Amino acid sequence: MTRWRALFLLALAELAGMSLWFGASAAAPALAARWGLAAADAGRLTLAVQLGFVAGTLVSALANVSDVFAPRRVFAASALLAAIANAVFALASSGPGVGIGLRFATGFFLAGVYPPGMKMMATWFREGRGMALGVLIGALTLGKASPYLVNAIGSADWRVNLVALSLIATVGGVVALFVGEGPFSAGAAPFDARQIVKVFANRGVRLASFGYFGHMWELYAMWTWVPVMIRASLETRNASHGLAEVASFLVIGAGAVGCVAAGVAADRYGRTAVASAAMAVSGACCLAVGFFFGASAAALLAIAVIWGASVVADSAQFSACVTELADPRYLGTALTLQICLGFLLTTASIALVGSLKSTLGWRWAFAALAPGPALGVVAMLRLRSLPEAVRIAQGRR
Repeated sequence: MTRWRALFLLALAELAGMSLWFGASAAAPALAARWGLAAADAGRLTLAVQLGFVAGTLVSALANVSDVFAPRRVFAASALLAAIANAVFALASSGPGVGIGLRFATGFFLAGVYPPGMKMMATWFREGRGMALGVLIGALTLGKASPYLVNAIGSADWRVNLVALSLIATVGGVVALFVGEGPFSAGAAPFDARQIVKVFANRGVRLASFGYFGHMWELYAMWTWVPVMIRASLETRNASHGLAEVASFLVIGAGAVGCVAAGVAADRYGRTAVASAAMAVSGACCLAVGFFFGASAAALLAIAVIWGASVVADSAQFSACVTELADPRYLGTALTLQICLGFLLTTASIALVGSLKSTLGWRWAFAALAPGPALGVVAMLRLRSLPEAVRIAQGRR
């Protein structure tokens, strides 16, 4: 197998597997009617997935799952279990209590899809790793945007759409079985409980993770609440429901373009520089986007697409830094722990934006996200100044 075939198959598998993430959030208006919830309760549905994912990645990191077991088998089994939990949510959930529990289970199993996929990709690429991980995260981003597109062009019955997403995720798990680890794999590692501590004893990994945490403070709160804001804004102008769904897909999906472009640029000009530039743009969008609420659809979509492209553009570069700075035998554990803590942080920012939206309105709700990318820039510039940064992207730090 060539590395380009591995890149294609892993990106396809990641796109399909992660399509489950926002499935229930995209169906929030239908669920509001069924369960008597406010449409804005999409935040609760997403929080359940985030918390499940945090629990899953914590278990995985503690047990060194992605390093002890074959990543492709972990990926396939996890995608199947997440698909089952999502399908049961669609077909059998009778209220928010059961529904939120099933969304937690979906997130828990998705913890075995995202980190193993990144580890496998890193074993296929040394040169061009930023681009390769950018493609992978770009595919993941399209996957997370896909429920909004499915809502726009699929069935009027939200259950049918969610079951379709489960089938897509199952196919993604099967595809992953055809991708092994590449020539830069360190092979299976023995279980080592101390790795959970050793990861952050590495100064470079620690700073790359701090940059990632600033990025994550912003990312999932944006992905959760921007579709809700777009719906509300377009309703004030009597726009169609379908337009809001397509707009939400475009805004989140724009991140795929940002990820690939940033990955190519990072391999050429430096990871820390590109990640810092992306966070500067997205941080400015945090402060500006609220002023476009109620404006014309074109104006709101323009600023939201810029935000959507920049908010995730840097994501792959934090992971790429970790793969270049961490112990190669335990890359899966290092990536999983970084992701676990980052997603734990997202639960606070998602809840905060929801609270601020209720008290201050959309104009100021997203401004609370701006400190995240600001602190992320500080961490990445500090990493850039370290001697060990010469190991990042063959010296293009």
